[in-house]
Amino acid sequence: MAEGAGHDGAAASPRPRTAGSPPGEPSPAPPSGRSGPAGGSGELASGPREPGPGAGWGALALALPAWLVLGLFFLLPLALMLGVSGAERGVYGGLRPIADLAAYLSSGAFLASYRQSLHTLYLGIAWRSLWMAALTTGLCLAIGFPAAYALALHASRRHRGLLLGLVVVPLWTSFLIRTYAWMFILRSEGLLNHLLLGAGLASRPLPMLYTGAAVIVGLVYGELPFMILPLYAALERLDRTLLEAAADLGAGRAAVLRRVTVPLALPGLVAGVVLVFVPSLGQFVVSDLLGGAHTMLLGNLIQNQFAVARNQPFGAALAFELTAAVLLLLAGGARLARRAAAGVPSHEIANETASQTAGRAAGRPTQGWELL
Repeated sequence: MAEGAGHDGAAASPRPRTAGSPPGEPSPAPPSGRSGPAGGSGELASGPREPGPGAGWGALALALPAWLVLGLFFLLPLALMLGVSGAERGVYGGLRPIADLAAYLSSGAFLASYRQSLHTLYLGIAWRSLWMAALTTGLCLAIGFPAAYALALHASRRHRGLLLGLVVVPLWTSFLIRTYAWMFILRSEGLLNHLLLGAGLASRPLPMLYTGAAVIVGLVYGELPFMILPLYAALERLDRTLLEAAADLGAGRAAVLRRVTVPLALPGLVAGVVLVFVPSLGQFVVSDLLGGAHTMLLGNLIQNQFAVARNQPFGAALAFELTAAVLLLLAGGARLARRAAAGVPSHEIANETASQTAGRAAGRPTQGWELL
């Protein structure tokens, strides 16, 4: 019995008495870790389990429909467009049959459409498309960032849904119908000229339709929601305590905006720039309806080659070059977004901003709540 008692005592040794507990009464046992079937907390200390041998096949099966749709509706048409761009135009349009494919490829004749696209006339059209898309993106950013900032950080919860609805409501209407509405607004006897003449600000109707400015107005109006929504999504998740920390340590409003708010909202900014610049670069509806014959962009040129000039190889070459440029822009935007996501943590950005601007701050430091 003595040996059994000793054995039991070794198995369950008495716990020491802590201060405040009655004499002779052991202190309560500390909370133990989560126990599992393997015993103790060893399972938690071992870290996450490695995926099984069938996990890779399961992920592949989930991604297979998306890859099929991407290959069927993007890669296959892209390959067909590349093949058409290397063909020859027939006498009455269409494609001319190639008798000797090997001789045709060795002579470099399949690059004739690409060489034609390097003509000064077409390079001028490409440059016009580029700077108009860049200007549209800049104007959308200049208008959309303050709007998204106000929606995310200043609007009350009761009014936020209504304001977001006003941003999204124009997308419920066809883009073509909205462009026709701008034609009625900007024409010589339209609404805007009527208001200017009635207010005495103009003595005669102003020529606003079929100009480059009308094209920019139509592009900014059509693409502005695609800039506001990604910026709002990024700013709405912004940790406001970072703004308070930077302001309490002496950072001014401009410094907080430039060094804290903008870097944290960079993924949304990149997404908005891509969503606005890429459609603006290849569109042709706005420039055709609001610009007329005075504004020829790449989209209008490609549409003209297929529908009017019936030069399918040249139109396909222009479309392939435009697609390649867009893909390069998307790859650059994705790389920039990944670098921003893997950059300096947000709290370190706020601390660095505050430490750099605290020495330059004069007077009373801006309080954090004043920035919100």
